Amino acid sequence: MKKYNPTSEGRRGMTGIEYRKVLTSNQSAPLKSLTKGMRSTGGRNSQGRTTMFNRGGGVKRTYRVVDFKFDKKDIPATIESIEYDPFRSGFIALVLYKDGERRYILAPKELKVGDTFVVSAEARPAIGNRLPLGKLSAGTFVYNIETKPLGGARLVRSAGTRAEVVAQDGVYTHIRLPSTEVRKIIGTAWATVGTVSNEEHSLVVIGKAGRARHMGLRPKTRGTAKNAVDHPHGGGEQRSPRGHRRERTKQGRPTGKGQKTRSPKKHSNKFIVSRRKPGKLMTSRK
Repeated sequence: MKKYNPTSEGRRGMTGIEYRKVLTSNQSAPLKSLTKGMRSTGGRNSQGRTTMFNRGGGVKRTYRVVDFKFDKKDIPATIESIEYDPFRSGFIALVLYKDGERRYILAPKELKVGDTFVVSAEARPAIGNRLPLGKLSAGTFVYNIETKPLGGARLVRSAGTRAEVVAQDGVYTHIRLPSTEVRKIIGTAWATVGTVSNEEHSLVVIGKAGRARHMGLRPKTRGTAKNAVDHPHGGGEQRSPRGHRRERTKQGRPTGKGQKTRSPKKHSNKFIVSRRKPGKLMTSRK
């Protein structure tokens, strides 16, 4: 981690990631053929109404097209560079397949420039290789996990995260997710062996409000500071208790501090073997 001199109160305690020690790209811009423009929504939907609060502003960003489908099978690929992606917390890698095609992938922590990997049902469970969950032994760490075959990577894509293969149960594989939830996924779904790069992401201290605004984060107002019409915790004279047994969101739903927010009729409840442990017991790394 990079620490700053306390030249101001904003700098005091501020930390960052030493990108120069991690990123290897010699070019200042990403590969143009794998980028596209993207407008910031500011947290608003197609009707212009705010649906995601505390978002807006920020610097302009170029979107990198990252491959989560991994439909090039049985073709070895070599990592050419490790690059920064402003749209995700983990680093991305520019890879060159043996047939000459280049793609961006979510980089695993352990691989570096010049290393190779392959997407194959017959691949060995080495770091960076991608293969079906049913062919992995218990104790293997994986990320970029599919929830259904050929559906693309959906689970465990944040910086420094990984899931663990717990057991093989018939056609299903039991996976312990970073939230500590144990879930069974069909064994024909694919996953990448390893851990997502940039494990120091969770240790970054933003330090000052201006840095948060550059990241596209707007100020957040406490519910108790609002009027009763604007939030379930609002209203009252002076400082008032929130008036509910459970903490609520602006929409009136329970949230935070280990309270269950999952719908009891969620279609995927049948795949949960063990519910996540709330609060301090949750951990992203074992």
